[in-house]
Amino acid sequence: MSAIWTVFRRELAGYFATPVAWVFIVIFLVMTGVFTFYLGGFYERGVADLDPFFRFHPWLYLFLVPAIAMRLWAEERRSGTIELLLTLPISLPQAVLGKFLAAWVFLGICLDLTVPIWLTVNYLGDPDNGVILAAYIGSWLMAGGMLAIGSCMSALTRNQVVAFILSVVACFVFLLSGLPMVMDLFNGWAPQVLLDAIAGLSFLAHYVDISKGVIDLRDLVYFALVIGFWLLANIIVLDMRKGE
Repeated sequence: MSAIWTVFRRELAGYFATPVAWVFIVIFLVMTGVFTFYLGGFYERGVADLDPFFRFHPWLYLFLVPAIAMRLWAEERRSGTIELLLTLPISLPQAVLGKFLAAWVFLGICLDLTVPIWLTVNYLGDPDNGVILAAYIGSWLMAGGMLAIGSCMSALTRNQVVAFILSVVACFVFLLSGLPMVMDLFNGWAPQVLLDAIAGLSFLAHYVDISKGVIDLRDLVYFALVIGFWLLANIIVLDMRKGE
């Protein structure tokens, strides 16, 4: 745990040592405000809730999370610092977990900075704060799932732009997997077991369930498995590409 904590502190401090973190935070807050109050029709709806706020989170994360994830390993490999990192008295799984947790906590900080929007809704009306809290949890879990995918994609290449594109495509597949436009491609010939498996991979399906205030154990297990699988894949990729 001490090794993971060391990597975690190093990475998290690194975000705020450059303007990148501050630029990301500003973009995130501006975009959430635009999506909530303008594109989401917050005032026109006449309902004091944060449904417009959370409705756009999957699509906002689709581009912003890969932007954070693309530098996790691609930059380390490009600059050659990955060799230095792996010579430290830490294991590869500890390094992967430490870097992932730092990025996930950073995304959590960005999400926490939107709390004034939650307070504004409480000032304007009487929302169900339990549902809003559940939606925040679901949003953070979904961000973690996308981040784990992005971290693995970042380990595949030295080029951050390539890592970003690979991450966006992979996350996009997970977002669309449960939508009718995708399921229609399999209806009529695929067995029901395969259809259920494809639908079950959808970030949207599990996120929407939680954002409605229903924190089901199956949804928590889903995000835990997604994060665990892609972090394991991340470790395998890095191990296979040692010395490249």
